[in-house]
Amino acid sequence: MSKLLIATNNQGKIEELKELLQDAGIEFVTPAQINLQLEVEEDGSTYQENAGKKAVAFAQASGLISLADDSGLEVAALNGAPGLYSARYSPKPGAKDKDRRDFLLKNLKDKERPWKAHFHATIAIAKPTGEIEFAEGNCFGEIIPEERGTGGFGYDPIFLLPELGKTMAELDMDEKNRLSHRALAVIAAMPILKRMFSA
Repeated sequence: MSKLLIATNNQGKIEELKELLQDAGIEFVTPAQINLQLEVEEDGSTYQENAGKKAVAFAQASGLISLADDSGLEVAALNGAPGLYSARYSPKPGAKDKDRRDFLLKNLKDKERPWKAHFHATIAIAKPTGEIEFAEGNCFGEIIPEERGTGGFGYDPIFLLPELGKTMAELDMDEKNRLSHRALAVIAAMPILKRMFSA
């Protein structure tokens, strides 16, 4: 059976997607496992454009059906920023996740709380022929001014899920795999994957 390529070099995303896909009955590989070194510039104007660009590039380079995602944090008080630029949201080059969180909180400090926000994920699944399909997921919550939790990555330690009273970084993997934007997008993508792999 053909394998599914997880089309990212982000180790945090790889770990999440591996967990989410483990019950799909589909064998999957990472770029490192097939010695594929590929960087795709995320210069699209939508999540769908970026995810699609990555999925098609990895599929054509590997000859495998490829799954890519593009995701972002959208904060209402910042008119939806950082959004598409979540991974590059920083005043300085070479910034780490902590720098991006600090920069976000600095930009929010004069805004009235609660700082409503949501994580969005668009998943693209592409065949080497260029055929492509998409699925989406959203997770709603708010930004808090202090970091909590040691799990996850990116903005997870300051993204609170009010109904649970926990940040995304305080969730165990099972909880995160039911509630996160990426989890919901993968659930929505399952019928597409099953169709592509049974074709």
